Amino acid sequence: MAKRYDVMVRVVSQNGNCGAGHKVGDEWLIKGKTPEGMCLSAFNALYPSARVLMLGGTFPWEAASDVTTVACPDAANPVVFEVKRLRQ
Repeated sequence: MAKRYDVMVRVVSQNGNCGAGHKVGDEWLIKGKTPEGMCLSAFNALYPSARVLMLGGTFPWEAASDVTTVACPDAANPVVFEVKRLRQ
């Protein structure tokens, strides 16, 4: 069975008025469940990337193989999340 990693999600940019109230610096730890307090639409957008990192995958187009960024689907009030694999 593949090793599983925890993933940290952090808000790195927020423009406009986020309906969920997310702001720069907010963080959540993903350990296999939807993090409490995270907008479900944002979680739905970033979960595929988080899953790749949780299972040891990488994004070859990123500068760091353990990190990627994902924007929430609200184009009028974008929140950008950094999704980072935590090494144990």
